[in-house]
Amino acid sequence: MEIEEKTLKIIRDSKDGVYQNELWKLLEIDSRKCSRILNKLIKAELISRESSVNNGASTYLIKVVTPEEESFDLLLAGEMFSPCAGCRLACQPEECELLSDWISQLSAEPVETEEEEEEE
Repeated sequence: MEIEEKTLKIIRDSKDGVYQNELWKLLEIDSRKCSRILNKLIKAELISRESSVNNGASTYLIKVVTPEEESFDLLLAGEMFSPCAGCRLACQPEECELLSDWISQLSAEPVETEEEEEEE
């Protein structure tokens, strides 16, 4: 296993992240080599590094970057996709029948409160 893969596995396995001053000890490498490996992983956008303090020493907290999932919820009204997404018509929104139908579909949907979302 390459050292980068091993490093990434250790970081992934740490739910709350791992401190850089502990990571190089876990990898059994020196701190400079650890920094170089982490810089590669940061450039590849696989991890993030934020300033932190561990046992009174300044260090970095290293975490895995989780890609944001695309959400199209704001473009949906029930099963109906927003007619404006990708629309090439040069219409006035106030007079667009497709948009009016979509908006009426939006207003017909029950709105969930934060309490209802927490219960689910």
